[in-house]
Amino acid sequence: MTNPYLAGAAGRCPRCGEGVLFDGFLKVAPACDACGAAFTKADSGDGPAVFIILIAGFLMAFGAMFHMIAFNPPIWVLLVLWLPLTVIVVLGLLRPMKGLMVAAQFAQNASQAGGDDVRK
Repeated sequence: MTNPYLAGAAGRCPRCGEGVLFDGFLKVAPACDACGAAFTKADSGDGPAVFIILIAGFLMAFGAMFHMIAFNPPIWVLLVLWLPLTVIVVLGLLRPMKGLMVAAQFAQNASQAGGDDVRK
């Protein structure tokens, strides 16, 4: 049995761990090409962005502040070093975090609420 959270973070199908979860960089595939699991109801929303802001924001702000206090470089050195590093960290975390959020929805059997889900 595959761990859905590890599979999702790796960009694999949370059910079988074999098929791909993404069609592009961040576009979720409609279904798994190996087991046929449907990903049409999976919507991570702003969840990955919030976690990335918290994680990468802490790491980059702490690193830049430490670098600034410890070495006192000119401001252009901080900008040349920490801005590209921030972009790399954010882009590096974005796909695994989105895969993790989609896998969490899949593992918990969650779906988006729609008009047909509401009792009248």
